Amino acid sequence: MTAMSLPIPVLETARLTLRAPHLDDLKPMAAFFETERSHIVGGPRDAMGSYTSLVSRLGHWVLNGYGLWHIVEKASGRFIGWTGLIFAPAWSEPELGWTLFEEAEGKGYGFEAATAARNYGAHQQGLNGVISYIAPHNNRSIALAERLGARFESDAALLGKPCQIWRHPTLEAAA
Repeated sequence: MTAMSLPIPVLETARLTLRAPHLDDLKPMAAFFETERSHIVGGPRDAMGSYTSLVSRLGHWVLNGYGLWHIVEKASGRFIGWTGLIFAPAWSEPELGWTLFEEAEGKGYGFEAATAARNYGAHQQGLNGVISYIAPHNNRSIALAERLGARFESDAALLGKPCQIWRHPTLEAAA
């Protein structure tokens, strides 16, 4: 139980639940951020860095009215990653982002979750035709962006690291 509830909507897809970050998510987040695999999304991080990331997600919802959902696989009840919309001071505009833990990859979960987040952002939050920042060598994320209908827009840098900007179609164009 938490001391306060934030009005973070719960999104349901066929196989997933997108929900607010929970304190119980800290242990799997910390395990992920201790791996080299996490370097594409700001890792590796120690336990305190993972905790800071968790509470920052909640703060993002408070300050912006949108943010990252944590993805739960309905069949197992496991927390398997996150997706949602991010807009922090270094960002040029709101971004649709996603991360899946390794065991959840290759099942179409990223597409399912990111589609739900993107649709909610366009319909409920006025965030239509958003971008995704993707590391140039992150072939899995590039493939997902393409599957989502995003197109390469330009090379850029984010937080001092090279990246690519991929532009998602507006909801009307994606239909």
